[in-house]
Amino acid sequence: MGHPAAEAPPDDVVEPPPATRQIAAWASWDWGSAAFNAVVTTFVFTVWLTGSSFAEPGSDVEAVTALHSQWLGWGLAAAGLLVALTAPALGTLADAGGRRRPLLAGASAVVGASVLALWFVQPVEGGMADAVRLGVTLLAIGTIAFEIGSVAYNALLLQISGPRTIGRISGIGWGAGYVGGIVLLVILYVGFIQPDVGWFGVTSQGGLDVRISMLIAGVWFLVFAVPVLVGVPDHRRPGAPPARVGIVGAYAAVGRHIAELWRERRSTLRFLIASAVFRDGLTGVFTFGGVLAAGTFGFTSSEVIVFAIAANVVAGASTIGAGWLDDRYGPRRLVSWSLVVLVIAGTAVFLLHDAGTSAFWVGGLVLSACVGPAQSASRGLLARLAEPGRETELFGLYATTGRAATFLAPAAFSLAIGIGGAQYWGVLGIVAVLAVGLVLFLPVRFPRGLGVDGRRDVTTGAA
Repeated sequence: MGHPAAEAPPDDVVEPPPATRQIAAWASWDWGSAAFNAVVTTFVFTVWLTGSSFAEPGSDVEAVTALHSQWLGWGLAAAGLLVALTAPALGTLADAGGRRRPLLAGASAVVGASVLALWFVQPVEGGMADAVRLGVTLLAIGTIAFEIGSVAYNALLLQISGPRTIGRISGIGWGAGYVGGIVLLVILYVGFIQPDVGWFGVTSQGGLDVRISMLIAGVWFLVFAVPVLVGVPDHRRPGAPPARVGIVGAYAAVGRHIAELWRERRSTLRFLIASAVFRDGLTGVFTFGGVLAAGTFGFTSSEVIVFAIAANVVAGASTIGAGWLDDRYGPRRLVSWSLVVLVIAGTAVFLLHDAGTSAFWVGGLVLSACVGPAQSASRGLLARLAEPGRETELFGLYATTGRAATFLAPAAFSLAIGIGGAQYWGVLGIVAVLAVGLVLFLPVRFPRGLGVDGRRDVTTGAA
């Protein structure tokens, strides 16, 4: 079933420019979120937690690290399941009261506290397993809170933007996340992790360098979470669910919303499914990039970190720049072309697996340049599709469908390696997920007048 055509704004109505101060306040949460995404879950803490530091003396290090990695995987999987089950209903509750900031504030406080508590995860002989379990538990709690906070945060995008500026503002926020990650990683790497004796005499004894890094990351996240909570408006929008709605009522409202999407806004439902697939592929590009750089293209550990920094700089710059393309030509075109380039570049990386580090530098940076724009444009597209007053609920469904598909890229990566018998075949697994997402996305048609097809669409309601 198609959408009813949206009513386009008259040509002579000028959308008021967004307040620069509010944009900066909103994007600060993305900037601070790098403390959790880049430092805690990707490059520093999880690498340390699943490494040899937590193997008891005399134990089989390889077996122990594999076990601890398995615990980490199960812990994060359980966190993802809880997010999938709760995000839409919490979004409904936040929409009903026009209280997205309180949800974001509570979630941010839990994330910051979880990261700060990682200080207590210490490799002590005789208690290594307990320490790892504590670390996994804190990571799971932080992940749940972070994902719930992201739902409210994404919904606030519509409080500071309009149809002609969503793409640019979303790109600024997503790009700020990449740049913030680089700044914090460089500070921690240069100050504590790389040198034998870091700032203030910190060494790696007892994991002190990593534990200090977690304290800094926790403070970083909390500090940069404050501006959005005090500088971005939060009010109940027309069309929101009744102000008094309980947990049972919230789940009932979610069910009705899904049924309504199926009957009247099926393209939104199809987009949620397609985006869940290609977003998992986008995540896989960064998740397995370092593994491939080291295992297939011969990068040293230091070279992997240098590449990670360069990749994030490129991703941040391209995402901020692509925001203007999003508003001018529409997020549908930006997502489509980004995925096309990703499929081509990923295939090239696979074919050039014997070409050494130079081939990976070129192909990897092209991939990095397209990941952020696709992610940001996807967020902006959903924001354009959201019904007034139900934005947080829809972003909750966005989180749920995304969580439901998180197995795709890892499974495809592993399956492709099993078929080809070499690590570089895993690239084709990620490419396959991106290609499937692209195929699911291209046939989706959206209502006119929402800016999905760019400024002309907003102005005239034409496709």
